[in-house]
Amino acid sequence: MKISWFQILITLLFVNFTFAQIEKMEPPFWYENMNKSEVQVLFYGKNIAENGISVSNSIIITNITKTENPNYLFVTIDTKNITAQTLKFTFKSGKKSFTKDFEIKKRRENSANRKSFDASDVIYLLMPDRFANGNEANDSSSKLQEEANRSLPGGRHGGDIEGIIKNLDYIQELGATAIWSTPMCEDNDKGYSYHTYGQSDVYQIDARYGTNEEYKRLAAEMHKRDMKLIKDYVTNHWGAEHWMFKDMPTYDWFHQFPGYAQSNYRMTTQYDTNSSKHDAKYCMDGWFVPSMPDLNQSNPLVLNYLIQNAIWWIEYANLDGYRVDTYSYNDKEGIAKWTKAITDEYPYFNIVGEVWMHDQAQISYWQRNSPISRIQSYNSYLPSVMDFTLHDAFGNVFNEDNASWNDGMIKFYDNFANDFLYDNPNNLLIFLENHDTGRFNQNYKNDFKKYQLGMTILATMRGIPQIYYGSEIGMAGDKGKGDADIRQDFPGGWKGDTNNAFSSAGRTAVQKQYFDFSKKLLNWRKNKHVIHTGKLTHYIPENNVYVYFRHNDTESVMVVINNSLDNQKINLSRFEENLKKYTSGKDVLSNITFELNKEIAIESKSFLILELN
Repeated sequence: MKISWFQILITLLFVNFTFAQIEKMEPPFWYENMNKSEVQVLFYGKNIAENGISVSNSIIITNITKTENPNYLFVTIDTKNITAQTLKFTFKSGKKSFTKDFEIKKRRENSANRKSFDASDVIYLLMPDRFANGNEANDSSSKLQEEANRSLPGGRHGGDIEGIIKNLDYIQELGATAIWSTPMCEDNDKGYSYHTYGQSDVYQIDARYGTNEEYKRLAAEMHKRDMKLIKDYVTNHWGAEHWMFKDMPTYDWFHQFPGYAQSNYRMTTQYDTNSSKHDAKYCMDGWFVPSMPDLNQSNPLVLNYLIQNAIWWIEYANLDGYRVDTYSYNDKEGIAKWTKAITDEYPYFNIVGEVWMHDQAQISYWQRNSPISRIQSYNSYLPSVMDFTLHDAFGNVFNEDNASWNDGMIKFYDNFANDFLYDNPNNLLIFLENHDTGRFNQNYKNDFKKYQLGMTILATMRGIPQIYYGSEIGMAGDKGKGDADIRQDFPGGWKGDTNNAFSSAGRTAVQKQYFDFSKKLLNWRKNKHVIHTGKLTHYIPENNVYVYFRHNDTESVMVVINNSLDNQKINLSRFEENLKKYTSGKDVLSNITFELNKEIAIESKSFLILELN
């Protein structure tokens, strides 16, 4: 039979047309032996819902969901007991049909029991666009709107995944054991997209950072160094450039009022028994900002999409943890289901939620098994929360030279006195600062002694310490000038930088002073089990001097913080319950040994970390 060129052309056009009907398939693949064996595959394309659908290999389709938008089709299959293989979905409309492959991949051995980050870690928070530019070829992308412009403070500066990989040795030398990077999924906003919190595709790494494969390689390179990768996950909102916002699966995929309404940001409405329903709605459902459409986690399709996406990234990139942005702005029932689904799949996986509140009881409400939320029979299932009240104490305390009833070191004592409100104080994220707050060194005008005091408390207290990139070399930045000033480029991360703080030889004398102190302190902490899990016993500050102990059955560390302007002599009889079996203490930084007889002397605005013998 002779086939004309016309027939071939028509056939090719038909094939291209039918395959073009599927523009998106999410997740792009799944894994065998998952606890969540039912996977809901989203197919997106012009009038895709008008097709009938079947799947190969006797796989059971348990549900087909169509919405008011015919461009979406949600197909649920059960992958239980299915080994790694390629399935074939067949779409049929009349006599026309076409297929789409869907791969079930082999899962990593013991993936479900992966170890996550905990109090033995020190987390290094960085913003990839501002850390280091390892590949200038991806500074801009023809597929994305905003181009690189390093001269613009709020523009894209070109930092990327390759830049992080090239400087992992620096982070490891510092003593950090984990990296929390602000989001790296695609953000196609026209401007101010460098922070990447307005994501436009949550299955795709932003091309200006690199590729999905490069992100996976970052995790692999970190694991070679026994380091952990924590992904910043955003459940509350996407960006207005997200492809789903431009063609919504359902009207209520995003919260509608109709259209836009601003959040009132009053997170207390989530549990306030006196709160009006109106106020609670505008906290949970209101948009964070106009450019960030608010996701509706009470819609089962939305919630399942977010659960599958989070699990997919853990498996795909071999992640070690999540930090969840604006956790307490989500629908609280929906976010609890999201969190539980992940921790059911990965029992030891740690997730820390941003709960930016200024009261321990209110923060505690959002931690798993909280004694506070239990009153309302609510459980978020969230293992960790961010200790913002401790951050508040760090804010000005080292400028409070003359202690009063409420000022000075008593702020730290009062903060830790409320630990009974938490289910697990050791799993709180503690920090001097982050990418949204004022820079610690800016607040204290780069007073190195005050930096030492802050870092000493951070490194020796209960919880998981997180440091913010650049502070370890003295970087500052004025939040009053805008967020870009607290998110400056790391010196040495770009070709042509005259100051390269990534190398010892390239650091200034001041940078070296900050780095060397931080390195010694954090590397000491790395192997101190008593600091990671030991009990905290502290004493009411006197004369602006705060004394506390971290101890277990085999070892004890005594920490003395003198926040006054005067040299002090500390009478040791007061601490007998913690000192009775010890005769001396060796300072971990100076290596000076102190006899624990009657008193010890400590200089003004200084500290001691004594390993007791």
